[in-house]
Amino acid sequence: MERVPAVAVLDIGKSNVKLALVDLDTRKALAVRTTGNAVLRDGPYPHYDVERIWAFLLDGLSAFRAGAEIVAISTTTHGAAFALLAGDELALPVLDYEHDGPEAVRVDYTMDRGAFSETLSPDLPNGLNAGRQLYWQARVFPEAWARTDTILPYPQYWVWRLTGERVAEATSLGCHTDMWNPRVGTYSRLASSEGWVERFPRLAKPWEVVGRIRPEIAEATGLSPTCRVLAGIHDSNASLYPHIVARKPPFAVLSSGTWMVVFAPGGSIEKLDASRDCLANVDALGRAVPSARFMAGREFAELAGQAAEPGAADIERVIAERIMALPSFARGTGPFGRRTGNWTQDPAGLAPGMRTAAASLYAALVTDTCLGLAGADGASIVEGPFARNGLFLGALASLTGRAVIGRPDATGTTDGAALLALGPAARPDDEADGPPTPPLEVDLAGYAAEWRRRAAARSPSPA
Repeated sequence: MERVPAVAVLDIGKSNVKLALVDLDTRKALAVRTTGNAVLRDGPYPHYDVERIWAFLLDGLSAFRAGAEIVAISTTTHGAAFALLAGDELALPVLDYEHDGPEAVRVDYTMDRGAFSETLSPDLPNGLNAGRQLYWQARVFPEAWARTDTILPYPQYWVWRLTGERVAEATSLGCHTDMWNPRVGTYSRLASSEGWVERFPRLAKPWEVVGRIRPEIAEATGLSPTCRVLAGIHDSNASLYPHIVARKPPFAVLSSGTWMVVFAPGGSIEKLDASRDCLANVDALGRAVPSARFMAGREFAELAGQAAEPGAADIERVIAERIMALPSFARGTGPFGRRTGNWTQDPAGLAPGMRTAAASLYAALVTDTCLGLAGADGASIVEGPFARNGLFLGALASLTGRAVIGRPDATGTTDGAALLALGPAARPDDEADGPPTPPLEVDLAGYAAEWRRRAAARSPSPA
């Protein structure tokens, strides 16, 4: 029997790695494999276990081959990760952006990094500004840096491993790196003055076919040696991609996972607040998109504890008794990153449903703040895990007064990365939005007003 043509999508998030097999005709996932994204603590600093991911990828490609004809591979990864190559090997491990080593150069880097008005990239902690990573690596590891001949964004590192070809791509370069000027679509003054531009390979569009898989990979996996590999894309921008080619702005796309990234096509980049984790991302078409973000998935997991589906009584009691989590529980990130998070009541004494309800309302309130900061208007389309949280969706509808559409069946980054295989003229066949989520039946206005007042305070309110 003839096998259907399909694209394999390698999707590397901060917490998990996924390999999906997507039917090119129906655009439905035929198979999915996942594994955790481990951080290794050996070597010069914490770094991603790229060899484990590589083995996972090859094993998955071999297994998927039986179910379809894999004609293309598309890569998508989290941002703030770059690979330094010296010939055909890594000059240094791929740094975990949560490592605080780059903080050692903060004073000097702050003087050199350039103005927000140029890069539209906020000053973030640790290695979340990839420019600070490179700046630190060049000064702390000068011998390894001297051997470095190529700097690759993380999606394109995997493209190189698959094909041997070296390219860079703008969605990863424009993801709060300090290395890109999104207004004009070129490298920043920092990237030029530090000599990084010369070490980046040529720029490619995300859907560009960079090359075919290496012969040894075809032999090891059983894939056809004609299998093509696309240039790849930053993961949140992969979620955004199907929407920007199918919808008219204004609208907002909320890409959720470890991070909640709020994209606001049709918003304004002129009012972005650098002190509140606002930025301009660069979409697949090379355009600046006003954005804001926070670590929604990580904060929710901490706040909810042993998460349990909240009942109506749980929700009503949390709102009536003003049981609140106040930001921020991911220090240094998000619109309240300078504030230390706290509860108004000891969460250990709350029933699991009530604690989950408070965590869901917290996520909705911070997301609403992000939408406002990015100048969002129109419908909000939610993808990823929070699209399955009914309380979050209903609360967000109440807070914004606009349509909120959860797409629980959409795989977000996988959908967008797979769509790239059909080229720049491809359009989603079916947006599959479904009806908007109705606002909450219980009045949220008083709770929201008090939460905002407390969240705006310089120091945490007493419990």
